[in-house]
Amino acid sequence: MKFMHIVGLGLSLLMPVTLSATENRIDRIRPDAPELAPYGSYPVGVKTLTVTNPDQIDVVNIKSGTQPPRYDRRLVLEVWYPAARENKGGEYRVFLRDGKTEVSIAGRAKRNAAPRVENGGKFPLIIVSHGYPGNRFLLGPLAENLASKGYVVASIEHTDSTYNDMRAFGSTLVNRPLDDRFALQEIARLTEEKGNVLSGLVDVTKTGLIGYSMGGYGAVITAGAGVSETAVNADWSAPARALAIHQSATKSHEDLFDPRFKAILAIAPWGMQRGMWDEKGLSEIKVPILFMAGSADDVSDYQKGIRKIFEGKMPVDRYLLTFANANHNAAATMPAPVESWAMSESLGFAPFDHYADAVWDTVRMNNIAQHFATAWFDLKLKDDQTKAPYLDLVEDASDGVWAANKDGSLKPEHTYWKGFANRTAQGLRLEHRKPD
Repeated sequence: MKFMHIVGLGLSLLMPVTLSATENRIDRIRPDAPELAPYGSYPVGVKTLTVTNPDQIDVVNIKSGTQPPRYDRRLVLEVWYPAARENKGGEYRVFLRDGKTEVSIAGRAKRNAAPRVENGGKFPLIIVSHGYPGNRFLLGPLAENLASKGYVVASIEHTDSTYNDMRAFGSTLVNRPLDDRFALQEIARLTEEKGNVLSGLVDVTKTGLIGYSMGGYGAVITAGAGVSETAVNADWSAPARALAIHQSATKSHEDLFDPRFKAILAIAPWGMQRGMWDEKGLSEIKVPILFMAGSADDVSDYQKGIRKIFEGKMPVDRYLLTFANANHNAAATMPAPVESWAMSESLGFAPFDHYADAVWDTVRMNNIAQHFATAWFDLKLKDDQTKAPYLDLVEDASDGVWAANKDGSLKPEHTYWKGFANRTAQGLRLEHRKPD
């Protein structure tokens, strides 16, 4: 009888079912989550905005030997913000990796909720940039969580880079840093516009940026790193040397930098393994960066790509948080919706693989990312010095010593990672490099 129950359970997991959004939550906080992972004290609102960047290079339609065509580039932003009153949250409709299946996921944000106004105070801005392909909801667990802690978070849906709008890779290479800057400019404009939901809500002089994979690539450039001549001329690069707009030591790249960006979180940034940046390019970085990555990342290449950026000479503080044996999906992606577990005929694999990791639980990684992102942005954007100890850690968590008295107070020899309960920081490493 027990055997039959197990077989029946296994078959039920394989059969298609009708699910509610509550099965696909992005707001789960595990009991073993580190201290700064739980949601903050602010209710969260969310609104979808559409913005247009006029007269941009149309990279998709560039033809060799002709003048590059121009177009008005449309972007969709999902904006989370502190809301005026408590709410029950709601659902998001999102496309899966196959670009065809639309499903419901659930979180804590209330659609179009009234924003919170605080005696002349404004909230720092964080811009979010997804991978290739992706969408504006892919990093939803991180975005919604940070909004509850007093941030306005704008997640860009990058045209030509989404699940149902994936076009020439060159467009992603050229446009990611441009989209990041334009999103900041538009939020700055809207916060001064009377009657807009963002009116008077945002302090854009204190802006952070979170980028995952190709979003991480764009974040490194937005931080100031100019790309190499090798990258501009590569066969995988943008046509007609269009990537030269971001080339190191050029005026066009220098003009791109926006000093309102004060802190970067780059998760599994792509490109260094292909020679995207050289020593000169990395030396141009102007914004401190917290890197996150899995040690088994075979897409951005942990050793030849991500670590190589982190270890390069640059005049800023940077950290690298490593998840031992995790692959490319470490920390960033939302938990795989249950509908993604089924095989996709169009992809030839289950979309589940796009979200999940073979070693780490996604919610566990999300919680760790929420913890460190909170410490990082609170320190850099709010000057909250109480968060500094959460980054001043024994490098390898396994070397930390848990030493507590019976009353819970910590002994002098205690060196375990701050914010983590005993035995819960296993598999993690946080390295720090000071400005060169």
